Amino acid sequence: MKELIDRRAMLAAMAGAGALAATSARAAPLPDWITGHGQAATPPVDYLAVARQQLARQGNRIAQADRVGIVDFGLPSYRPRFALVDLIAGKVDMYPVTHGRGSDPQHDGWLKTFSNVPGSLASSRGAYRTSDYYWGSNGSSMRLAGLEADNSNADMRAIVVHGAWYAEPSLIATQGKLGRSEGCFVFGEELLPQILYKLGPGRLLYADKLSLAPASPLPFELPPVADNIIRTGATQGSMPTKAD
Repeated sequence: MKELIDRRAMLAAMAGAGALAATSARAAPLPDWITGHGQAATPPVDYLAVARQQLARQGNRIAQADRVGIVDFGLPSYRPRFALVDLIAGKVDMYPVTHGRGSDPQHDGWLKTFSNVPGSLASSRGAYRTSDYYWGSNGSSMRLAGLEADNSNADMRAIVVHGAWYAEPSLIATQGKLGRSEGCFVFGEELLPQILYKLGPGRLLYADKLSLAPASPLPFELPPVADNIIRTGATQGSMPTKAD
């Protein structure tokens, strides 16, 4: 009984934190050089259409059909490529998210391959159902259930949604890319509560290469900022010098 009460208390606290983060994010949006890179604001793919198509494919396996998360691994990690699709409002918000180190061994910011193999440290493509919140080694996190052959080992591989310093959008200013995960979908620690709150359990998260962006040098100049980046949520240690 105590475990059930503790669990409910944790979920309530996370929801409150998510609401606060959502309000904060609206008041202080990501800088233009992160969200746009001087390019058109229109997303490269019709993520609303992708969300509807993938929901139709999954049928009754997805309980909540109001919002869908789409990860476009056809884009590099210096581009916002997690599309949070609000199907009720017809709105798409874009955020930066990592890919697995096994998918990008050169660490140039571009995902090369997918893998479902345990120990590959790679990202997996396909449809996931978001599951319960929990507190783990990376703090607030959300479990995922792989719904396809390409991501069926998600639970065994502990592929989840969580936050980490190496996914902070501010790293793009100095490194030109985010760090890499071990296959998890990792967001900056300030963005994470908003993602967890808005995506939430019982929804669809779909990952694949959707854009066909060419592998090329950064299409923008890195701004002269971020000499004093702090590691959000860190209690000790210094900011690492590499995005990994």
